[in-house]
Amino acid sequence: MSEVKTADIVKLRKLTGAGMMDCKKALEESNGDLEKAMELIRERGKAIANKRADREAGEGVVLAKANANSTKGAIIVLNCETDFVAKNQDFIGLAAKILDQALANEPSDLESLKSLTIDGRKVEDLVMDQSGVTGEKFELSYYEKIAAEKVVFYIHPGNKLASLVGFNTSNLPEQVGKDIAMQIAASNPRYLTPDQVPMTEIEKEKEIYREQLSQEGKPAEIIEKILAGKINRYFTEVCLTKQEFIKDEQQTIEQILGGAVIEKYYRFQL
Repeated sequence: MSEVKTADIVKLRKLTGAGMMDCKKALEESNGDLEKAMELIRERGKAIANKRADREAGEGVVLAKANANSTKGAIIVLNCETDFVAKNQDFIGLAAKILDQALANEPSDLESLKSLTIDGRKVEDLVMDQSGVTGEKFELSYYEKIAAEKVVFYIHPGNKLASLVGFNTSNLPEQVGKDIAMQIAASNPRYLTPDQVPMTEIEKEKEIYREQLSQEGKPAEIIEKILAGKINRYFTEVCLTKQEFIKDEQQTIEQILGGAVIEKYYRFQL
């Protein structure tokens, strides 16, 4: 067996992300053949990933990004098992590479994103490779995209929470867009506007309020008058445009939009 060169170990590590000792072992087993060594590392990665397939990957990172002219954006989630790995720069770097590919290629869904290639390797294979390197289960679990006149994103410090929002005008002040993206992250609105709230949900809320008001001894005719105000208050909790602005509770999101329209938004929190 020929002696493994340090330069080859370093090169293999750069190509695979595997540890130095793993790279040395793979090169020894492949008699210095770089391609065979890479395949050995990948196969070991698959074996580890398969062995841990039933493990819960509840940690990870949530990243969002917009393109250079802020007309397109994407948000992804890459999961792992421990917070220690989630904070590793190689792990964050892998997620960032995947996000860049998503922005550049605009895949239609998560499975299409997994089929894209980075440096000649499918995204899903890269994720599996790195799973083998760390010994933890990795999973690309979420992806959404937005195309609009203006797209803004927000990533909360720690990479556990991010939002992405698209507006119908490019003239929206930059700070307003950022503030609304932050509002979405902070308040987690379930709907954009009141007309998106299902009637079944509204009727359920009315029944709860009716019961409460009835127990307080309010007459039926008064209850019906109070209900409208109660439902409007409910909309301020669950609908983004009706929410109080977190930086100024005297204004609603609808008011700070100044006539601009939010076309779509996404939010994800680990």
